Parts: sequence; C-alpha cells; structure tokens
Amino acid sequence: MRNILIPTDFSENSWNAIEYAIHFFENSTCNFYLLYVDQINTFVVAETTYLPSQTVIEATYIKPTKTKLNEVLKRITNISTNENHKFFGLTDYNYFIDSIRKHVVEKKIDMIVMGTKGASGLKKLIIGSNTGDVITRVRCSTLVVPENAKYIKPSVIAFPTDFSSFYSSNLLQPIIELLDMYKSSINVLHINKKKINLNLDQEINKGYLEDYFVNYNYNFFNLNNNHIESAIQTFVEKNKVNLITMVAKNLNYFQRILFHPTVKEISYHTDIPFLVLHE
Repeated sequence: MRNILIPTDFSENSWNAIEYAIHFFENSTCNFYLLYVDQINTFVVAETTYLPSQTVIEATYIKPTKTKLNEVLKRITNISTNENHKFFGLTDYNYFIDSIRKHVVEKKIDMIVMGTKGASGLKKLIIGSNTGDVITRVRCSTLVVPENAKYIKPSVIAFPTDFSSFYSSNLLQPIIELLDMYKSSINVLHINKKKINLNLDQEINKGYLEDYFVNYNYNFFNLNNNHIESAIQTFVEKNKVNLITMVAKNLNYFQRILFHPTVKEISYHTDIPFLVLHE
C-alpha cells in the first residue's frame, strides 16, 4: 500500500498532476490524499487584530473548499479504473510547508506529487515557489509534474549526478521500484564542465552505483559541457528520456538543474517530470 499526497489549488495545472499520478501508479494499491492548504489571515481593523468567527470561516473558507474537493473527486471517477485506488480530500488552514510536513507524518506519505508551471522566460523560479519549497524543505520523495507533461510510461530514466555524494540503498530504493515496475532503463549522467577527472571519492561513489544497478538495464554517460542545463536538454531529447530523477542532498547541483534555467530552449522543465529523492 502506497500513500500519495497531492497538494492542489484546483487549477488545471494541479489537475494534470493528479491525472499523471493516477496513471503513474495505475498498477499499484494506493491511498491518494488530495490536500488544499489555505492560510486564513487575520483581519486588522485600526490597531486591533482579530480572527473571523467560526460562522464566517465556515461560510467563506471551509464550505467552498469542500465543494471544490468533491468536484475534483467526482472528476477522478472518470479516469480511475483501479479498484485498489482510494481517494481522500483534505483541507488545512496553516502555513503551506508546515501543513505538508504534518500530513507527510500523519498519513505516512511515501511520495508527494505536485504540479508546477514553468516561468517561460520570466525572471523568476522556473518552478512555482510552493513546489520549490517542498522539494528543498520537506524530507519526502517528490514527483514534480510540469505543466505540459502528459503521462508516458517511464521507460527511460535519467539520473544526473556529480558523484560527489554516497547514495544509500534506502535512498535509491524508489528508483529500483520504478525499474522493476516499468522494466525501465536507467541512464546515469555525469556532466563534466572542465574535463576534470573524477577524484577518488567520486570514483568510489560511481563504482557503488555500477554495482547497485548491475542487475538492471543501465548505462553511464559522461558529457563535457560548460552548461549543465543545455547538456541535460540535449541528452533528454537524444535519448527520449521520460523521467529525470535526482537526489536532493546534492543541493548545489540539484538547484542548478531545477532552478536556474530561464531560457526558452530549456524545455525539459515544462515537459519532463522530476522525481526528487530524500533520505
């Protein structure tokens, strides 16, 4: 039984993430928790701060949210065919990250699935601030589904890494589960900006990954390119990658790939899902 948390804001973008998650886990037994988080701000009159009455809260916030969640749940019945899929609507009034963390613990969440909308040339994060906060501040594996991503069986998975960190078997287990589930191939991708040889620690970490994936269809690629983002874009297109997975502990490398690109040529941010792994 997998427990999947899907934050929603009732947008088509978040619906796309719901739809993707249902297909992604179509052969698994899952509890899907759809979570809407709304922070009730205090009202300030003159110098007096007060909270709205329970009646106002019920009429203004709770009832409309429950109605929208029920509409989403009804919409799900049109695409969900797995009798082992169960769906639950959740509403919370809290700071967004605090709410996510709380539900991850309470519901024993295995994975968060979030939709995201690309910045498309604007001078801001390429993914939404909420999604960026979750993948960097919540210790739970997170599947990021971009706005243009449509479900395709993840038969080719890219795993960018700089080999600077050791990855435990527990950390990599979600990748193994995907390889078993979809009979996928895993392409471990190292991008070398300055054609510098790996140091001893990097060689050891690379060797461990080779041993770890020995029973699967895996390949190692070493690319020389000054621009990590462009190198990944070329690799994704050439090898028809369906999913990119990364480890959050490689924070600098990870942020370079996810947050920095703002040029239109970097399309994998709006087309290819990311699976971000946490310890």
